[in-house]
Amino acid sequence: MTWNFLEQDPRQQTYDVVVVGSGATGGWAAKHLAEAGLKVALLEAGRAVSPTEFTEHTPAYKLKYRDHSPEIVRTRPIQKQCYACMEYNYEWFVNDLENPYSTPPDKPFTWQRLRVLGGRSLVWGRQSYRMSDNDFKAASHDGYGDDWPISYADLAPYYDIVEKYVGITGAAEGNEMLPDGQFLPPMKMSCGEVLLRERVHAKFGRTVTIGRAAVLTQPHNGRAACHYCGPCERGCRTFSYFSSPFTTVADAQNSGNCTLITNAVVSHVNMDSAANKASGVTYVDRLTRQVKEVRGKSVILCAQALESTRILLNSSTREYPNGLANSSGALGHYLMDHVVGAGASGQLPDMKMRPDANEPQRPNGIYIPRFRNTPSTKKHSQFIRGYGYQGGGGAEFNFGAEGYGASFKGAVKEGVYSLSLGAFGESLARWDNYIEIDKNLKDAWGIPALRISMTHGDNEAALIDDAAAQAAEMLEAAGARNIKEQAHIEMPGMAIHELGTARMGNDPKKSVLNAFNQTHDVKNLFVMDGASFVSSACQNPTLSMMAITVRACTHLAERFKKGEV
Repeated sequence: MTWNFLEQDPRQQTYDVVVVGSGATGGWAAKHLAEAGLKVALLEAGRAVSPTEFTEHTPAYKLKYRDHSPEIVRTRPIQKQCYACMEYNYEWFVNDLENPYSTPPDKPFTWQRLRVLGGRSLVWGRQSYRMSDNDFKAASHDGYGDDWPISYADLAPYYDIVEKYVGITGAAEGNEMLPDGQFLPPMKMSCGEVLLRERVHAKFGRTVTIGRAAVLTQPHNGRAACHYCGPCERGCRTFSYFSSPFTTVADAQNSGNCTLITNAVVSHVNMDSAANKASGVTYVDRLTRQVKEVRGKSVILCAQALESTRILLNSSTREYPNGLANSSGALGHYLMDHVVGAGASGQLPDMKMRPDANEPQRPNGIYIPRFRNTPSTKKHSQFIRGYGYQGGGGAEFNFGAEGYGASFKGAVKEGVYSLSLGAFGESLARWDNYIEIDKNLKDAWGIPALRISMTHGDNEAALIDDAAAQAAEMLEAAGARNIKEQAHIEMPGMAIHELGTARMGNDPKKSVLNAFNQTHDVKNLFVMDGASFVSSACQNPTLSMMAITVRACTHLAERFKKGEV
């Protein structure tokens, strides 16, 4: 791979497209449009990351503070709430002191984010599930909220494109709530997981399948198969899981049509008010604090849902006093994040397998698709929509064993065979979950920061209670003992699946974007990340975000060919 870092002043030309953000969606936008022959400027707020920084094979004893670095506690108290932020890689995550935001005292929200080339694609959980028309047209099924302006048929060809390129391991199941896709060979399920699959299907008629993950199980597109070392969130020198710097961004640069600009903290979109068109963006150099501009015939925001909307809110003009492209007033509203915290765990006493500290670490789990409020089941009396489960099972060392000395050591090595399930529930789109600019707070670059106001509602609470009870019932059906049920609701943000705030829709009076992620108000301005979501479904959203981006960019490239931009 070649790395064509910026050598000339990007202000010397007007690009066809300015893409803000280099993560899962920004990388796809840059790749798709650059390979279509358009001149693309790709802006990233952080620095580039080299594979030499990856630490997936570094033993814990080499850490200076054994993952208790005082620097993490001081500079990243919010980011440390993310499972992936640790002493190995914490510098990839934003410094909370430099990147503040506010919340109402009674509405905590955790915003976990990275500022490096590729963003959260370097540390994401890689779970990749399609949405179906049960999701895109959910409002037509239960009367709540709004349907998406697109259907599954509209998006299916672009799911195919993304999956074939990224490489998704998985198994076809023919489940009505979870469309099958283009899969690489599936990873193997453990004996306990197979047992759970068989007994849950026999008793409940539900599907337990291996997770669908953006991890290679065979060589694919010049990348090596996964070697099961385990800690993917610390990087992958063989590029066996999908991250944008070494795939889509590299392809965009290798096309010769993409200029990468790192350390570019975008403050706002520039407007040609007379023409009612975006003319580029203004950014602050992260290192020098110099203010610079990049000109473009079109602008695409892929900065992450909250950040893209923050940019639009900070781009107010006389014509758009409440945020750019916000004639509907919907900008910032309908914030969603999957509700998590429910599940159950137990032990399978009949599984006589001793744990092994040196066994391969499968970077994937099992998945149980939504089974509540489906076309083939009755409407639940307590809540609408539903949830899916992620989890897994295997032999573990029993560090919680009783006793001491030789008996304790023996019990630890004897181990236990555990099964666990954790639910991801749908977050309903509500007007009163929103973000706005905090007029009294700025980041280290002088850019006004966000105030985030979100809570999970009664529907999420009822859904979580049911998810915990059903997890326990399924484990019991598998023969599990010592089952522990949990129905706690984590604070919003903990799923790290922020969605909404610049939603799609056919009605410009109720939405910010059209079906091709184009703002209704400014025809050459686009938002192609999770901000565009109308509803959250319960599946991990990144695969859908990428497919939506490829669809929108295909449409934009066609408009360029017709001279419509």
